[in-house]
Amino acid sequence: MAKQSKRYRALAEKLPADALTLKDAIVLLKSFNTTKFDQTVEIAMRLGIDPKQADQLVRGALVLPHGIGKIQRVIVFAKGDNVAVAEEAGADEVGAEDLAKKIKGGWLDFDVCIATPDMMGMVGPLGRVLGPRGLMPSPRAGTVTPDVARVVKEYKAGKVEFRNDPTGIVHAVVGRLGFEADKLEDNIRAFVDHINGLKPQAAKGTYVRSVNLSATMSPGVQVAL
Repeated sequence: MAKQSKRYRALAEKLPADALTLKDAIVLLKSFNTTKFDQTVEIAMRLGIDPKQADQLVRGALVLPHGIGKIQRVIVFAKGDNVAVAEEAGADEVGAEDLAKKIKGGWLDFDVCIATPDMMGMVGPLGRVLGPRGLMPSPRAGTVTPDVARVVKEYKAGKVEFRNDPTGIVHAVVGRLGFEADKLEDNIRAFVDHINGLKPQAAKGTYVRSVNLSATMSPGVQVAL
C-alpha cells in the first residue's frame, strides 16, 4: 500500500462517517483544493452487476453539460472525404496507414481515437496497444462511426467514455475542483442519471451500491444518492 502524505491524512480526518448529500459532498471536496493546480474530479459508482456476464456490462459515453475542464486530443482514422470532414470538426490528427505506423512506433499522445467503419480492418491490429489504455475505437462507445464530424465535436466539448472494471465499478471524470459547485453538481447528476438508465435487465438486487467522489490528490467522499 502506498504511503499517504501528511496532507492526505489531514484531509481524510475531515471525512464524516456517513454518506453526504451531493451538495454537501461537493462543498467538502472543494475544501480539499489546496494544491497549486486544478485537480480533476472523478466519480466511482459501485454497481450490483456481475462483470463476468456479457449481458451485465455497463459501458458507453456521454457529453457532460459543462465538459470536463480539459481540451481532449482527438485522432481519427479516416480516408477520402472523411479526412477533410474530421479536420474541419477539430480533430488533432487524421490519417490511415501513416497514423497506424506512428502508433505502432509508440506514439500515444492523444485522449480519444475515432475510426470510420471502413478503417477498422487497419485499426483492429492496434488493439494490443490501444485496448489496455482504453483508447480502442468501439461501436458501443460510439467511436466507430460514419459521422466523424459529430463525434469529434462531442469529444472536444467534453464527452467522456466509461466502462465497468472487473469489480463492477464504473469510473469517470466529471470536471475540475475549480468548477462552480452547481456546474459540478449538474455534471455528476447527468452522469448518475445516465448510468441508472443503463441498468442491465439481468442485474439483480440493488443496482447502485455506492457512489464516491474524489479529486486527483484527495480522499474519496461517499455520496448518498
